[in-house]
Amino acid sequence: MSAEITAFAPGRVNLIGEHTDYNRGLALPFAVREGVTVRAQRLGGDRVEAIARDLNGRDAFSLSEPPPTKGWRAFVRGAAGELQRAGIPLIGARLEITGTVPRGSGLSSSAALEVALTLALCAVAGQDAPPRIELAQLCSRIENDWVGAQTGLLDQLASLFGREHCALRIDFDTLSVDPVALHLGEFALVTLDSGESHTHAGSGYNERRAECAAACEHLGIASLREATLEQAQGLPEPLNRRARHIVTDNQRVRDTVAALQRGDLETVGRLLDEAHASLRDDFEISTPAVEDAVKRCKQAGALGARIMGGGFGGNVLALMSPGATAPTGALAVAPGPGASVVDKGAD
Repeated sequence: MSAEITAFAPGRVNLIGEHTDYNRGLALPFAVREGVTVRAQRLGGDRVEAIARDLNGRDAFSLSEPPPTKGWRAFVRGAAGELQRAGIPLIGARLEITGTVPRGSGLSSSAALEVALTLALCAVAGQDAPPRIELAQLCSRIENDWVGAQTGLLDQLASLFGREHCALRIDFDTLSVDPVALHLGEFALVTLDSGESHTHAGSGYNERRAECAAACEHLGIASLREATLEQAQGLPEPLNRRARHIVTDNQRVRDTVAALQRGDLETVGRLLDEAHASLRDDFEISTPAVEDAVKRCKQAGALGARIMGGGFGGNVLALMSPGATAPTGALAVAPGPGASVVDKGAD
């Protein structure tokens, strides 16, 4: 059992397939090199002390009954609470949290935080973490039940299963995760911050999830994965447009995988534009700041650009054509490895 450990979990970029995860649909994310690092030192006893360096914040609580709270502290207490609820014995620890994923950017800093915390707490206690699918589900409960954001599993699965040079085709009906080679050649994927941050719990994210559930109730189905386009269009406003986005975005994931397999990046760009139009008009999660960021990308030579993440702010993803210069402030992104315990100190 190690006295000190370091765990790292990456953020993610979602190439295509947005808000499909909690509708048991399809998505195509990839882990990025930016992420969250948690350094843990064993203290013994049942006291957990946490320091969030980037926020200059501190917290302390007892493992015997982590009390609810808000903000970043809810992630720490939720990680401890859910691991123990899953039957994993923990030990008191001092946690130091740092990150390179901008919060509220749509690169999933929250999932990276959940994953890094759970891996660190398990490792410092000398315990094996749950299998990765189960760990993703546990981390999702942290966000749902402790933080108050009704997110799906996309972000956690991408962080846990990330692979170099690959996107991940995730089927949220079967929870299968299949690598898809992402060879860009002279093209480049970049993200551009709209300048407007978001939080899932404080935005319209939960409202959109509730609308999707209402659409299922109208149709008498378990999830919008079962819906046809004809069924979606027969729903009352705005449920018809919410469901139409899910149905068409699932198909865009299939089409993007096929385009990548034949090296057709021009089609990938077109699909990104179609996805953005659907997210803007049918799912209504864009903002003027996001639209301006999309416009800047297109003017700079992007083949396609779309809002990314839960919406209502955050980052735009763009596929830049060969020779194009990305807008000022854009960040090049590429697939990186998944989460891991990257360092173990001596006992």
